[in-house]
Amino acid sequence: MQTVESLIEKLEYLPSEQREDIRRAYYFAEDAHEGQFRRSGDPYIVHPLAVSKILSDMHMDAQSVQAALLHDVIEDTYVSKETLTEAFGEIVAELVDGVSKIGAIKFESKAEAQAENFRKMVLAMTKDIRVILVKLADRLHNMRTLGVLHPTKRRRIAMETLEIYAPIANRLGMNNVRVELEDLSFTHMYPMRASRIKKATKTSRGHRKDMVKKIQEAVVNRLERDGLTGRVTGREKHLYSIYSKMKEQRKPFNEIMDVYGFRIIVNSVDMCYRVLGAIHNLYKPIPGRFKDYIAIPKANGYQSLHTTLIGMNGVPIEIQVRTEEMDAMANNGIAAHWLYKSDPDPAGGAQNRAKEWLKGLLEMQQRAGNSQDFLETVKIDLFPDEVYVFTPKGDILELPTGATPVDFAYAVHTDVGNSCVAARLDHRLVPLSTPIQSGQTIKIITAPGACPNPAWLSFVTTAKARANIRHFLKTQQRSESVALGQRLLEKALAPFDWTFDAIPAERIETALSEAGFATLDDMLADIGLGNQMAQIAARRMLPTSEEDPAAKDSKSTPLVIRGTEGMVINLAKCCRPIPGDSVMGHLSSGRGMVIHRDNCKNIASELKENREKCLSVQWAQDAIGEYAVDLRVQMENERGSLATLASLISQADANIETINIKEKDAHLSVVSLRISIHNRAHLAKTIRRMRTLKAVHRIVRVRN
Repeated sequence: MQTVESLIEKLEYLPSEQREDIRRAYYFAEDAHEGQFRRSGDPYIVHPLAVSKILSDMHMDAQSVQAALLHDVIEDTYVSKETLTEAFGEIVAELVDGVSKIGAIKFESKAEAQAENFRKMVLAMTKDIRVILVKLADRLHNMRTLGVLHPTKRRRIAMETLEIYAPIANRLGMNNVRVELEDLSFTHMYPMRASRIKKATKTSRGHRKDMVKKIQEAVVNRLERDGLTGRVTGREKHLYSIYSKMKEQRKPFNEIMDVYGFRIIVNSVDMCYRVLGAIHNLYKPIPGRFKDYIAIPKANGYQSLHTTLIGMNGVPIEIQVRTEEMDAMANNGIAAHWLYKSDPDPAGGAQNRAKEWLKGLLEMQQRAGNSQDFLETVKIDLFPDEVYVFTPKGDILELPTGATPVDFAYAVHTDVGNSCVAARLDHRLVPLSTPIQSGQTIKIITAPGACPNPAWLSFVTTAKARANIRHFLKTQQRSESVALGQRLLEKALAPFDWTFDAIPAERIETALSEAGFATLDDMLADIGLGNQMAQIAARRMLPTSEEDPAAKDSKSTPLVIRGTEGMVINLAKCCRPIPGDSVMGHLSSGRGMVIHRDNCKNIASELKENREKCLSVQWAQDAIGEYAVDLRVQMENERGSLATLASLISQADANIETINIKEKDAHLSVVSLRISIHNRAHLAKTIRRMRTLKAVHRIVRVRN
């Protein structure tokens, strides 16, 4: 049976009075959990004791170990946060409160509960990073004892661990915790696969023994010959990483295990580079496979030199060279801060990086619509494979692999991202969707009136960029839908000889309470988005004595549109209306108003089914902009005729967006074109220009 004494023995690195505080916390927790048992039948206190031992192995401070012993008392027993504050001080009580799960809130779905839990954890983490360290230790012990639960529940918890907790451990540089969480999750999710890989690894270890010994001896001898000191150890691959590599790289087990890994631990940074030189003299390095994470550490503070060599008999060898402090950082990450806190900065950098990351999470959480949105956004951020890029001033920024100039712009500042219009990579103008490579220099070009494009969401990779673009678009859509809602309401009031400004405030208040809206803007936005009919809102606002507008419908004038209203007035893709066309509007729920040509089949069917959702609109006289039009051109198969046609379109100041050719028969082809033009007159001019080509037989504007 595990006892408090076995824990106290592990805490020799703490002063005796702090050890006594921890002993007191143990007896307090034991008393609070009296009569409670785990699923395995063990007394409940076994779990907090095991969690605090995990933290003591990381050499965590006394407050964290106390919080680990007490982490379930607020949630599972009669003890309140106030009682804890009196007994152990405010910091320990805050840590325990941060770790306590939110059992009180009822959620509609498990996904929502998980997302909300994560959001609360992030908030607690930002106050004190130790909250997450206690939480990770708690999850690690739960994973070690998961066997007693039902298989379905085991799989669900394992999946959550793999999706959230293992990546957080990785983000905080806690490699030992991450590896164990991944392996345990893998074992519970896919027991058959795990046992087969385990068996194969055992067999392969036997075959590899001689080769490992030979390489290790060769490396040790070379270091001794050059008068360099270092500890050489073999590196074992863990189950989940073998499985992931087999899956991602589509390679069999043998090919993954063909690579031999070694780690050389030395006593100084200078020695790291000297050892690297000696190793490169011993075996030939593979070009492009050397990474210097000492000069440019990873986002989680990880530092090491990585190189891949071709050893004896053409065997690939992966070698990592690092100092003792770097090794502690690699294994314990942010927790190494407490282990080496006498040192000025082995882990201080990691501490600051973690704080920066948490600050970013907090900012995202304030902008995210709901918990699930936030969780989905953060999951992207939790799996980074970094590229390192330079700002024009020479500063280094790190971004996930596959990041684009838009991600870079948002990493610099939200305002830079929002007003970004173009980018230069190594002084060359590139599309904003171009993936960035390590070592490139990026310059972002901004414009005062620019704003994010919804299409950016399809290629950005960082959580910050995604969250900021969504936030901006939501805000923009709301302001545009409020403006359109007001115009639609004015139009609905016109048949009654009323204007919006003339309606008494009390009538507006009544209409809002009847419709269940808190503010006038909420109602206008709902009208603009097509979720509510303007006519119904107008009737609610008017005095009851007003006659039915059907009698005055002749006064109704069409709504004037310019085509540049933004996100709530959309041009239908089925008939592609342009200024000058005779058009109709259809209020589509959630999208706002969709403009169709009045001879479009879709608007005809809507007129039959939802007449009240269709309204007459007309183009403004001065409508400007570029509009897409689909044309079908029948022309003879003559050499050079297509190039001439493209040239004629260009001469008419129109632009070809897409082009597609199908042979109709031996003599004729059908060319489908999408061109962008300004209005109906411009289209007529372009078609006249195209007809001057003798090879053209017929030009038709595609209707549906």
